Amino acid sequence: MKVFRNQFLHQNLSLALVMLLALILSFPVAAQSRRPRRTNPQPKPDSVPRVITSTPVPVTRQADPPQKPEVKKPEKQEEAADEGGSLRIMSNLVAVPVSVTDGMGNPIRNLNPSDFQVEEEGQAQKIEFLGEPGKSPVDIAVLFDVSGSVHDKFQFEQQAVSRFLKTVFRQNDSATIFAIGRYPKVSLERTSNLEKAMAGAMALAPTKEGTALFDTVVKATHYLRETASPGTRRVIIVISDGEDNSSEGYNLPQALRELQQTDCLFYSINPSGPSIRLNKISQRGQSDMASMAQITGGYAFLPDKLEDLESVFQQIATELQAQYLLGYYPADDRTDGKFRRIAVKVPQRPELRIRARQGYYAPKA
Repeated sequence: MKVFRNQFLHQNLSLALVMLLALILSFPVAAQSRRPRRTNPQPKPDSVPRVITSTPVPVTRQADPPQKPEVKKPEKQEEAADEGGSLRIMSNLVAVPVSVTDGMGNPIRNLNPSDFQVEEEGQAQKIEFLGEPGKSPVDIAVLFDVSGSVHDKFQFEQQAVSRFLKTVFRQNDSATIFAIGRYPKVSLERTSNLEKAMAGAMALAPTKEGTALFDTVVKATHYLRETASPGTRRVIIVISDGEDNSSEGYNLPQALRELQQTDCLFYSINPSGPSIRLNKISQRGQSDMASMAQITGGYAFLPDKLEDLESVFQQIATELQAQYLLGYYPADDRTDGKFRRIAVKVPQRPELRIRARQGYYAPKA
């Protein structure tokens, strides 16, 4: 009996040891089976995709230097020193003085930038600003023919010019007086004093010299380019029969180019009246002045009689006081020096008459 009990205890102890060993061996397997199962293999460290969360974990690193706000400079604007050492701002902004009248010749003053359409070589341009009618300053160059061909009309012309300046002159406007004789001559330097400008016109004296019209026109364009303030309308007014017989430096095509390059408005008043039809030289003189007026948006007047000069000057003054000044940066900003044609329209008002410069020469690099 004792032997049987010992044998039973031995068997039970062995069985317990076996069960305990099996339990110990099975524990890692069970623990491993409770881990979440991966559906994709773990990527390598250098191929881990970037994950963006709504609450990113802050990372300690050196902060990037603050970025300065971008400042937009005017397109194609550069600075250049002139001969006097002062600094002038030059840009590719194209200024277009525009005269708008109805069928009766009355100026239209109530247009907005959205009413205008400007095209350059057939391509629509974005209008950057629109100067209010008559508000932008005017730099006027009066070119007075002092040659023998206008001797008998000289005093009346002087009085008409003087009254014109008194009518058109506004604060910030300026005037320069030129004499058209055998050679171009500045008779009165640029002044913003009305009384001085009127006195300068009256101080001119007639001569029996020739007429260097084209040379004087070009000299006036150069003078305005060097002296006129930015944003002003540059206006050349010629009182002459246009019969050039003395110019040595320039001809009509060159004068046309200079007028366009300097953004000048050209007006001419021919005191000869209908008598120009008597000879081809006089007709050519009027035709040359009409060409200069047309390309710039001005006008070539041919009054029937001398007494009409007063009303002609009044018409010019009224037009200048009702003139718009459009500005745009051309979409084609190449500096190739080529001529670019301009067309100005008021699409919703086709009945209106519009005069503006016909084009300009691009700057040349």
